[in-house]
Amino acid sequence: MNNKKRYQFFILSKLTLLGLIILLCLNVSAQKHVSKQKRSTKKEVQAKVLYGQASYYSDKFNGRKTASGEIFSQKKLTAACNQLPLGTKVKVTNLNNGDSVFVTINDRLHPKMKRVVDLSKAAAKKIGLTTSGVTKVKVEVVE
Repeated sequence: MNNKKRYQFFILSKLTLLGLIILLCLNVSAQKHVSKQKRSTKKEVQAKVLYGQASYYSDKFNGRKTASGEIFSQKKLTAACNQLPLGTKVKVTNLNNGDSVFVTINDRLHPKMKRVVDLSKAAAKKIGLTTSGVTKVKVEVVE
């Protein structure tokens, strides 16, 4: 084998090796991307049911703008929640009496608030929350 053919073989083998390394890197990168997607899906599934304390809005918030931009009304079946996206439809169940209500998340709680959800007065009445003011609830995403 002469020097020119050896040089060409050397270059060809190095390019082949480089190509294989690039393909391997792309494959590893794609696998990381897929595993990140799977993890975020699991988080979404875990976030579909929340447990915690619920309360209801004070009358002073009636007529004020919510985080979603709509005007708050105590007569609508709405709620505030920091853990779910605005516009999410949820079923809130009072764990003390089993009563449930379907509401739409349209507002946020104060960041220091430890409650899971804050209901409008209309929603609070449907689950018997207006007498106690605070109760344990289960919040299930329905949409």
